[in-house]
Amino acid sequence: MKKSTITIDVQTDENHVPDTITWTASDTSADAAQKAKAMMISFWDGAEKAALRIDLWTKDMMVDEMADFFYQTMMTMADTYGRATQYKEDVEEIKIFAKNFYGKFREKQLKTNKA
Repeated sequence: MKKSTITIDVQTDENHVPDTITWTASDTSADAAQKAKAMMISFWDGAEKAALRIDLWTKDMMVDEMADFFYQTMMTMADTYGRATQYKEDVEEIKIFAKNFYGKFREKQLKTNKA
C-alpha cells in the first residue's frame, strides 16, 4: 500500500492571523513548497456523522479573490458530488447556484466601484 503525505504550513502574525500558507505533497513534481492565499479542507467523521473543517485565508486575500475561490470551489464540489452519486440534476442545481452567487458578487462589485 502506498502512503502519500500533504504538509501545510501556516505562519501567523502576533494576532494569530495567517500571514502565509504554504503546502507540499509527496506525490507532486513541484520541487518547492507552493504558496496559497486561502485553503478549505474538509474531513468526514463517519462515526460522528459530521464534517470537520479548516478554513483559513491570509490577510492579503482580496474580496474578489475570495469570491473567485468560492465560485471555483463550489463548481468543483458539484463535479465531485456528481462523480460520487451520478445525480446529474443535483450537480446542475449546485452549478446554477454557484453561477448565481458569482453573478451577484460581480453586480455588488460594479456598484461599489461606481460609487
